[in-house]
Amino acid sequence: MWIKSSKNNYTSRVVSSTKKDIDINEVSLRPQKLSDYVWQELIKKHLDVSIKSAKKRKVPLEHILFYWPPWLWKTTLSNIIASEMGSHLKTTSGPAIEKQADLVSILSNLEEWDILFIDEIHRLRSQIEEILYTAMEDFVIDIIVWKWTWAQSVRMPVKNFTLIWATTKLSSLSSPLRDRFWNIMKLDFYSSDDLWVIISNNAKKIELDISSSIIEKISKRSRWTPRIANRLLKIIRDYKVIWKDINDENTFNEIFEWIWIDENWLDYLDKKYIQTLHSKFMWWPVGLSTIASALWEEEWTIEDVVEPFLLQIWFLEKTSRWRKLTNNAIKLLNVNN
Repeated sequence: MWIKSSKNNYTSRVVSSTKKDIDINEVSLRPQKLSDYVWQELIKKHLDVSIKSAKKRKVPLEHILFYWPPWLWKTTLSNIIASEMGSHLKTTSGPAIEKQADLVSILSNLEEWDILFIDEIHRLRSQIEEILYTAMEDFVIDIIVWKWTWAQSVRMPVKNFTLIWATTKLSSLSSPLRDRFWNIMKLDFYSSDDLWVIISNNAKKIELDISSSIIEKISKRSRWTPRIANRLLKIIRDYKVIWKDINDENTFNEIFEWIWIDENWLDYLDKKYIQTLHSKFMWWPVGLSTIASALWEEEWTIEDVVEPFLLQIWFLEKTSRWRKLTNNAIKLLNVNN
């Protein structure tokens, strides 16, 4: 069988996108300057011009919208922008803003030229979103005070700020909201070569001596994302600390076998997903809720964590209603069984 039973209880994935998996040490591996940020060269050039122009004109940076795949250091890039502008960065997320008063409180506490970063903006409620319209354009908030016949609208000014939004679902944003962003930037996956540079630089930061071939193997198992690359690098570092010869090919392969990541970059949950679709549903298309029930996983975990990578490597066909394995996935199953 492809997935073998184990006495260990794997409750989390090494390649999980959940932010709780990021420890404080990862922050030190993140680039601090725009010049140190690897990849996204066109975005870097545009941001460099925008930042220099804003500083020269002594105005806040225009609002920015980042979109597309998760795990691509949007938060890191926001920190770099704040650093280059000499501003403070305030961070939150769409789900954390539950009511209008939450957003009003956040906006009213911003200082001049502060940068507000809101992740998962597509999950912000439409009623709350409307407050941002005047805040982004005129730097004022329209709020309703009192109730019933005594209710009246009050306009409250806020300090000049820059809003940076990140989303993996650009189509979920309303047109009035998208139109208020001057800078709409699509981030893309990293190449193995760029990840090689990131891993090599970060290995030096944590004083880890690894060979070029091992760096290449880590980069190819990082799903084109620097966050996962850094996590794998730290795992290798931990094995080095307990006197494992991490530069030995057999030892390296054994380590990745222990953390359930194979040569096809697939981890335990990926394989379980593929095997479930093949063994239980064969060639029949199946809905997301049915898959989630069969795997005992939440739908958002399947949709946001597992499926994006399988789509990238052409292992999955997907519509809004059903999922189906491709011939590539079937061939891999036949090889491993």
